[in-house]
Amino acid sequence: MSVQEPLRLHIGGEQTKPGWKIVNIQSGPGVDYVADCTDLHAFADESVDEIYASHVLEHLGYMEKLPRALAEFHRVLKKDGCARISVPDLDTVCQLFLEAHGRVNDRILLMRMLFGGQTDPYDFHYVGLSFDLLGELLGNAGFVRVQRVSEFGLFEDTSEQRFNDTLISLNVVAHKP
Repeated sequence: MSVQEPLRLHIGGEQTKPGWKIVNIQSGPGVDYVADCTDLHAFADESVDEIYASHVLEHLGYMEKLPRALAEFHRVLKKDGCARISVPDLDTVCQLFLEAHGRVNDRILLMRMLFGGQTDPYDFHYVGLSFDLLGELLGNAGFVRVQRVSEFGLFEDTSEQRFNDTLISLNVVAHKP
């Protein structure tokens, strides 16, 4: 009897890493599944061990698509599975924006963190999230033990991005009971 490898999904990812399958809305090198994160029909209920989504959820409208994506994350995760989620920290970016008064170039960079780089049709942000707002949405989707962490150390991506030595990402781990 063979042991099945854990299924770990890197939602919105581009960087390949052994043991992880990339799910992205756009095809590209290393993308294993082209799919919208609001519809993970390629994966059965409780078939995924872990989900990692860095700077993906802010690209979804908070009324329908964001709750649908979190419900899909919850559906496909196995019992005791976890979702590692990173989004721009609305509280931190707003504070940094206020502190950058008079520094237009800094304010433009911070504005892009809030509204997206707008380099392609998928690079627009539709929601700003703080720990309490994201925690509420995760709880509504059925997640428990939502914990804030400083960094994941899994991929070299925006979850570790800093502005003037300040981490601009809200990084959380949410558990499926």
